[in-house]
Amino acid sequence: MAKIVCVLYDDPMNGYPTSYAREDCPQPEVYPDGQTLPTPKAIDFKPGALLGSVSGELGLRKYLKSNGHTLVVTSSKDGEDSVLDRELADAEIVISQPFWSAYMTAERIAKAKKLKMIVNAGIGSDHTDLQAAMEHNVTVDEVTYCNSNAVAEHVVMSILALVRNFIPSHNWMLKGGWNIADCVSRSYDLEAMSVGTVAAGRIGLRVLRLLKPFGVKLHYLDRHRLPEAVEQELNLTYHSSLESLAKVCDVVTLNCPLHPETEHMINAKTLKFFKRGAYLVNTARGKLCDRDAIVDALESGQLAGYAGDVWFPQPAPQDHPWRTMPHHGMTPHISGTSLSAQARYAAGTREILECYFEDRPIRNEYLIVQNGQLAGVGAHSYSKGNATGGSEEAAKFKKA
Repeated sequence: MAKIVCVLYDDPMNGYPTSYAREDCPQPEVYPDGQTLPTPKAIDFKPGALLGSVSGELGLRKYLKSNGHTLVVTSSKDGEDSVLDRELADAEIVISQPFWSAYMTAERIAKAKKLKMIVNAGIGSDHTDLQAAMEHNVTVDEVTYCNSNAVAEHVVMSILALVRNFIPSHNWMLKGGWNIADCVSRSYDLEAMSVGTVAAGRIGLRVLRLLKPFGVKLHYLDRHRLPEAVEQELNLTYHSSLESLAKVCDVVTLNCPLHPETEHMINAKTLKFFKRGAYLVNTARGKLCDRDAIVDALESGQLAGYAGDVWFPQPAPQDHPWRTMPHHGMTPHISGTSLSAQARYAAGTREILECYFEDRPIRNEYLIVQNGQLAGVGAHSYSKGNATGGSEEAAKFKKA
């Protein structure tokens, strides 16, 4: 029987919920590209429950226990004495989420002598050293598409919050003010602006479709060009370089995976390509951006605003400068872990486990690494190498 270590974020400060704001949790029937939602044989949770925190256990305990497996669930993942490190030696499967990343470094993979599979209950598997996984023949999976639309909605919300100066305006109300001039002195219409996405995959393309009704000019950069019919449908302008895209866009949103080729793609040099006063939204991965270059660009006015919910490392240390930089709209990594999305990625995790234990093929869409090489969606989206360097800084996080 297998030992599964599952790393999830902490329960709410006031305890695990006993009731929720809504009675139901509507779900799409199919994803926009025709891919079906996760199809496990069964689930042991009610959609809409908080599944991504420790007490939620991704709804997996009953299934795993009934089949004789051992499930260890913890939020302790960083530092020399973390529960994750203590349990790794005989773990066969490690499950985590990108929102509270269990950084599976080369050192951890080497330490886990019985490790066969790493499952990301979400999308974006950069918190695993994919090169080390390949070298140790460890399968890496993620629940592709489970929360792509949720993230795209967060992108659009973030763009509007920045351009319309929503957060400072809301804060004036909390202070008891009615400071209209202060609120609107940095507020513009999104209409007629040029908006570009770096990557037009599942999330980026969804962002473009959601933005089209706003009357904006749409641009995209991707190493895989979209079909001509899609470009015509959305009146898209294709760019082959970040410089070309950034020079014409008022808003740029990052929707690409993190791997060695994209790490720190936004830096002091590339920020000079941007129009002065542009907005940058990043719900992909914090390490796509050079941390200090973003701060400098906001302080100088090169960027008018920066928003998103991804940091590096995660959780971000208390002294991370993105917490206090001007004109930001940052949140903890929540875009892809709405209660709606949790129902999908918990079901997808269950589907992956069922396939693994029953020796059935795992969906090609879910595969990142298999048989010592990039596979499935991983071969399309990633490059060989490692993007986990520096993740040990997550140990500096202290709960407020």
